[in-house]
Amino acid sequence: MPLEASDPQPATVLVIDDNDTNRYVLSSWLRRAGHTVIDASTGEQGLTHLHSTAGPLPDIAIIDVRLPDMSGFEVSERVKSDPRTDHLPVIQISAAAISPDDHAEGLRRGADAYLDQPLDPGELLATVAATLRYARARQRAERLAQRLITLNRATLDLYSAVGFHSFASAATGGTSAVLATPASAVFLSPQAQAVHSMTEDPHSPVRAHATHPDLLDQLAARGLHQHTGVTVVRLPSGDWHALLPADHLSGDIALAIARTKRGRPPVCLAVPADALQSPDDEQLLKQLANASALALEALRTYNEEHALGLALQRSFLPAQLPAVPGVTMAFRYLPASEHAEIGGDFYEAVETVNGLLLAIGDVVGHSVTAATVMGEVRHALRAYAIEGHLPHHILKHLETLLGQSQPGITVTLCLVLIEADTGSLHIANAGHIPPLVIPPGEQPRFHTAHGPLLGLGLPHPPPAVVKAPPGTRLVLVTDGLVEVRSTNLDTTLAEFRDAVATGPADLDDLCELLLRRFGQNKDDDIALLAAQFA
Repeated sequence: MPLEASDPQPATVLVIDDNDTNRYVLSSWLRRAGHTVIDASTGEQGLTHLHSTAGPLPDIAIIDVRLPDMSGFEVSERVKSDPRTDHLPVIQISAAAISPDDHAEGLRRGADAYLDQPLDPGELLATVAATLRYARARQRAERLAQRLITLNRATLDLYSAVGFHSFASAATGGTSAVLATPASAVFLSPQAQAVHSMTEDPHSPVRAHATHPDLLDQLAARGLHQHTGVTVVRLPSGDWHALLPADHLSGDIALAIARTKRGRPPVCLAVPADALQSPDDEQLLKQLANASALALEALRTYNEEHALGLALQRSFLPAQLPAVPGVTMAFRYLPASEHAEIGGDFYEAVETVNGLLLAIGDVVGHSVTAATVMGEVRHALRAYAIEGHLPHHILKHLETLLGQSQPGITVTLCLVLIEADTGSLHIANAGHIPPLVIPPGEQPRFHTAHGPLLGLGLPHPPPAVVKAPPGTRLVLVTDGLVEVRSTNLDTTLAEFRDAVATGPADLDDLCELLLRRFGQNKDDDIALLAAQFA
């Protein structure tokens, strides 16, 4: 029977046999079939080679059952019990142990195939080819399964991205991790900045920097043009580096281009062309590019809606407070963090026939609806105040308004009417953070008496009257400034009170101090209104 390579991919074969003649004959057959042979005359020599090899391991081992230092069965067991070599297929051969019981023991102890000597060269090569086909198919399946797990993790990271820095890390690092290769990405950030990001390997940091704005159109012209979908194209090294001279990828490039909506810029992922060894690799790159485009589109849409909501929210708030003789005021408003939903915090100061009315409130919830309700409540509050209604009557009218126009929505609201001629404060609090009153020469104290939230349909008590001699200060806040999830609210309020007591006398300086001390890294809106009476 003629000798031929029965497997299209030659292998590296470890042959362990103490018989020099047998070892020579086996090696000759294998080499003539195109394989590379590494030989050893003892079991220990063979195991030492496997354990000490820094480079790629052999693809298959052929082990004689009768060895001078240990049995081939023991060698097979040790190969299969080592996580580094447990995937290595083993063919056992023997001229003496040829009974069915010997075959069964060999297979139980780690052999993938068992041949009796004398060997037929054709049968040996066919067994090697068949064993390799099975082993390689299993390795491909395991490799693909691991890559799919990595793809799933990368996709989750993409959809968890909250800004272009985290998106760049997820897209570029995910591509590198899935395909085990250096990777680059080019995309348009939600802030409309063309970004080029790179990484050397899955464990290296992702570097991102701005690039020229026409680059994405130039890349799309290589394959996707103005269409939606995803495609993979190959670019010669010179063409790639003419477009991106600073990129770190070498050799020819495989470029995945994806777009989910017409008129939107694409997302481009690039790897060395030789990283795509199979159709499975190309499909994984396509899936990554498509997931990146979808995630970036969602991120871009969220940023657009968030910016629109903030603009709407700010349009409902007063740009400045009225100048009232005898009263000094300062205010601060901070929207929630860039990645949080917009809220319904608001503040107001209105001159009325009864005196200066200060208000601070919060629509419960975070959404564009909350911001819209906030605007409705604030404008209605101004109208009722200008008409001359007292604080508890304003709460009653707002209760009726919410019940008719916004059923199910609740609002916290604190109203303080300053009567300068009597030197008193009329405080009507509908479930809001209590106002902090600081009489001159005294310690700050919270006015804790309050009624129910607005929107519950419950009656509201008359306002409490608090004496406010000249020099009295008043601080009103929303819960975004003083609430901390892991801390009891009473504890935070006590810290807040102490900070005001020891803080600067100037109201603007006091507001800045309070924001620095309590307003960092918050995921809720913050409104702060301070006043002092002459």
